Amino acid sequence: MRSKPPELLLPAGNLEILKTAFHYGADAVYIGGEAFGLRAMAKNFTLAEMAEGIQYAHERGKRVYVTANILAHNDDLRAAADYFRELREIRPDAVIVSDPALFMLAKEHCPALELHVSTQANNTNYGTFRFWWEQGARRVVTARELSLTEIAEIRAHIPDEMEIETFVHGAMCISYSGRCLLSSFMAGRDANRGACTHPCRWRYAVMEETRPGEYMPVFENERGTFLFNSKDLCMIEHIPELISAGIDSFKIEGRMKTALYAAVTARVYRRAIDDCLRDPACYRANLLSYREEIGKCTHRAFTTGFFFGHPDSDTQIYDSSTYMRSHTYLGTVEALDEAGCACFHQKNKFSVGDMLEIMKLDGSNVTAEVLEITNGEGVSVQHAPHPLEALRVRLSAPAVPGELLRAETGTLQRGREG
Repeated sequence: MRSKPPELLLPAGNLEILKTAFHYGADAVYIGGEAFGLRAMAKNFTLAEMAEGIQYAHERGKRVYVTANILAHNDDLRAAADYFRELREIRPDAVIVSDPALFMLAKEHCPALELHVSTQANNTNYGTFRFWWEQGARRVVTARELSLTEIAEIRAHIPDEMEIETFVHGAMCISYSGRCLLSSFMAGRDANRGACTHPCRWRYAVMEETRPGEYMPVFENERGTFLFNSKDLCMIEHIPELISAGIDSFKIEGRMKTALYAAVTARVYRRAIDDCLRDPACYRANLLSYREEIGKCTHRAFTTGFFFGHPDSDTQIYDSSTYMRSHTYLGTVEALDEAGCACFHQKNKFSVGDMLEIMKLDGSNVTAEVLEITNGEGVSVQHAPHPLEALRVRLSAPAVPGELLRAETGTLQRGREG
């Protein structure tokens, strides 16, 4: 077991989520700009927003890594050089790349920044890790297909100063290390350049060539089968094994997820890591509570992926591509007014009389009733049906800026009749 505590690394699709991740325990976040990242369909950060997020992080002793991990084509290279020169000015803590050409451009145009090698580079052995170390990489992200035994062997064969980053939670890609051709073939959008349409989540049938137009379902149930639909990775019950393998950074997947997802995953993994390092018996005693809490953000059924050997048929979901969602995100408290009401932009509908849950920054959850809602025009209302409306809400329990409000799905929109 390494002496340095592992980093908890969260995804952030915008400034709100970046701040949320830090409020709830992340040590670092990874973000994408408006080009050269593999989540081009996400909102992503402008350079000005990146600079603001980096300043916010550094003021709190946190870190920000910027992704530039597409597999580049010829016409990407000149613009990539310009982009790296821009990153040099705003000084993130590292740039994450997968393409050797972009790696060399980053070395040339922002030499003071750390370089991390993305999982997209298929990093499956210690020889590959040593290669990237000799090129100047500080950290390499393991391929998704590695077991803990293989990761421990890599740790034993690379310099102590070299860092290993590994995905421990989130969606799994059916393609090897995420190098997918399905999206390009079926939708004309290149997953390896940030435009994935997620065809792995679609439902498929069989068509025999002499009977065109006649579709024969591949039956798992009456709705057909989802052939490529993996369960989500979750290693919350295996923190000691991850630490023992010598992993330096525990990475959460999900740059297109909400602030609620960031808050839940950051808080649960922060608590689990800290409990494990402080008192392994405490960690073991809290396993059920970790699992219950991690289930309160949107997810599919969970798997441990490749960590304990090759996945079997139980790792796939055959009857549906829908997410499980036990709780609904209502908003993040931005300020308190002079009367102590929570001010925020609401994300989903709720009503006076609904029971909400305040995700406290200390790790606890507090139930509160909605006593009063005042809309952006200063009018008291019974319901808040408009997304992103600025509200002032009086709750039966206190909340502070930075805390998230959520409610159990199915309990909302039942406010008192006005």
